[in-house]
Amino acid sequence: MSKILIIEDEVSIAELEKDYLELSGFEVDMEHSGDTGLDKALKNEFDLIILDLMLPGMDGFEICRRIREQKNIPVLMVSAKKEDIDKIRGLGMGADDYITKPFSPSELVARVKAHLARYERLIGSAVKTNDIIEIRGLKIDKTARRVYVNGEEKAFTTKEFDLLTFLAENPNHVFKKEELFNKIWDMESLGDIATVTVHIKKIREKIEFNTSKPQYIETIWGVGYRFKV
Repeated sequence: MSKILIIEDEVSIAELEKDYLELSGFEVDMEHSGDTGLDKALKNEFDLIILDLMLPGMDGFEICRRIREQKNIPVLMVSAKKEDIDKIRGLGMGADDYITKPFSPSELVARVKAHLARYERLIGSAVKTNDIIEIRGLKIDKTARRVYVNGEEKAFTTKEFDLLTFLAENPNHVFKKEELFNKIWDMESLGDIATVTVHIKKIREKIEFNTSKPQYIETIWGVGYRFKV
């Protein structure tokens, strides 16, 4: 549930806004002076702030500026002032929207929902999750290029990591040594394909509990290797 702070000195307006927002499923808190409103905004976690421009103690412009120094959540500025200069100044201080009184509570709710949805999309696009393969205690973090076995990190060379990742991404497929050599070393079979065998051995020593009975990389005699799932 999204949590909203209303900083509004007109109690009747604040309570009306609170009622409509709560009916729409939001959790709402209120403050009626600039000083206490700023203090609550900075010390607590809110998803959006509805901020009146004219407040006792500290005006909305200064509150908005101070909030923006520490938080990046949506701020909707509300005011009876209709002059463009006030709107420009409010938006310049970092407000995401400027709503002129009087307005319908349903319009306020609609704007709140729109700004929250936009903010969530922006946050979601900014957070990059690592590309990870996890199989029976083996964790391959492709983004960070790190390998863990039952939570313990194992050191891998570049080619060891590439070979393990390729096999894990293509489970239950039998690859010939020549195929793996061409794929991982990006060379024709003129090179020494015995390097594949050497690398498989090193990988097994790092990820297998018992290298004589591997649970991950299986040898298909006379053909090549297969990653078992």
